[in-house]
Amino acid sequence: MIATILRVIALRPLLSIAILGIPVILLIAVGLFTIMAVKVLIFVVLPIVVVIWAARKLFAQNGD
Repeated sequence: MIATILRVIALRPLLSIAILGIPVILLIAVGLFTIMAVKVLIFVVLPIVVVIWAARKLFAQNGD
């Protein structure tokens, strides 16, 4: 079984690169997307939420 897989990899390098390379590229893409999403949450969404929360606390009409 292992010899057959090695023979396929040896005979078809492009096929082996496609089989082994696509999951690696997919993992890298998912990781980069996750990092970008976390950065957007921390540096864009969180400051906006904090400013809105602070403005509501400062300018509350009924003294809550």
